[in-house]
Amino acid sequence: MCFQSVSLTALQHCSSVCTVSVGRMLRELYPFVEDSFSRFPSQSNIYGLCQAGEQELLAATLKGKVVCFRYQELQNKIRPVAKEVQFTYIPVDAEIVSIDAFNKSPPNRGLVVGITFIKDSGDKATPFLNIYCDYEPGSEFNLESIAQSCLNLELQFTPFQLYHTEVQCEDGGSETVFLLSGHDQRIHLYKENASLHQFEEQPVEKLFPELQQLPSNVLWMDVLNLADGRRISAFGCQNGCVVLAVVNQTGPEVLQSWRVQFDSPISTVLLFPLNVCTSNDTGVKKESYNLLVTSTIQVAVVYRDVQEYGLSRSTCLSESDHCDAVLCALVIDLDFDGQKEVLLGTYGQELQCYKFSPAGSRQFQLQWRRSFTSPLLSINYLDLTGDGVRELAVLTLKGLHILQHSLTCTADVVLERLTQRVSALTAGCGPVPAKVQDSEEKDVLAKTKECFAHTSSE
Repeated sequence: MCFQSVSLTALQHCSSVCTVSVGRMLRELYPFVEDSFSRFPSQSNIYGLCQAGEQELLAATLKGKVVCFRYQELQNKIRPVAKEVQFTYIPVDAEIVSIDAFNKSPPNRGLVVGITFIKDSGDKATPFLNIYCDYEPGSEFNLESIAQSCLNLELQFTPFQLYHTEVQCEDGGSETVFLLSGHDQRIHLYKENASLHQFEEQPVEKLFPELQQLPSNVLWMDVLNLADGRRISAFGCQNGCVVLAVVNQTGPEVLQSWRVQFDSPISTVLLFPLNVCTSNDTGVKKESYNLLVTSTIQVAVVYRDVQEYGLSRSTCLSESDHCDAVLCALVIDLDFDGQKEVLLGTYGQELQCYKFSPAGSRQFQLQWRRSFTSPLLSINYLDLTGDGVRELAVLTLKGLHILQHSLTCTADVVLERLTQRVSALTAGCGPVPAKVQDSEEKDVLAKTKECFAHTSSE
């Protein structure tokens, strides 16, 4: 096991490198427009937002309420709807800590929702984990029916993050399980017992040997399954320790592990792939796996190509510590170029976007930032409207913001791709008179512009 220490002074020095102007230029690069805002009856927390199914979000508030957000067709228009879902066995005085949901791995069917909360009984506070799943044929994905089918588990620890991931089974199939971190310096595994139609706690070391003998309470974890039967696991702790492991799922067996020490609690760890050119600059691209780490005081750090180099190659995200603590993060492709961007949400009410620059410095450059009216707690990226373009959901202390891609920018990308496609098709069919090619391209562009204009008017 390799051990490395990252001092606060070193990270502060790193944050001063590659600084980027954040004035008008950054504001102009912001690609979203706000479509809606839903105010909640009470505030949420960093574990309070999850995707439920393909086009729905669940947001949990501290006062025992769970709100389902979706888009519905009302009066011939697609409109946002936020509706409270009455999940059973959650007392009115309960404080919800975390929520998560997943669709069962095929061939099994059904939506599973997990909610952890603390019930205040006056003399003591009792934590619980409720797992909701409907086994009745035809109701496996009906949220209203699922909310009435509850397995209530009393916990002996204060819960933190509730997380799901897929694991390989002995028969060669796969299954999705819950992982729950707690203040007892352990991670607890909950797996479905199909014959009894319920979830049961099982020893975590049986499937996740890398998640035992933890150095501190785990605040955030992430697991990335690879195509070759291995997985990469990462978790960040309350004492600032970050642990990374490469695991062979057959066995399972820990192949390699590393750890690094920060000077403040870890708020998020995220594993993500990144396409980069090989070192010989032949133009050939390979996919490397990287780890994003954010903490409550220090700058955010990306560890590059962790499979090969572990935690020895780090890149700091400059100015990521300028807006108070980073509470949430997301790695997604926002500009449709096939290369992922890093989003950071801060307690200082700022959403920051960084993009990797493969040439030259090979750093993550600040692209834009956007201010909100309250601290950011969680972010998600999904297609809520079903139009093929995803929306950005931003959960703040006051409620849920839904941001949509700018129609103009999206139309420009579509028009450019269609033009390239037409040119490629005509080139493959042999010589085409210039007038005919220009006519075909103009016809495609005109029809596309007409389509976007029609969508915009609606």
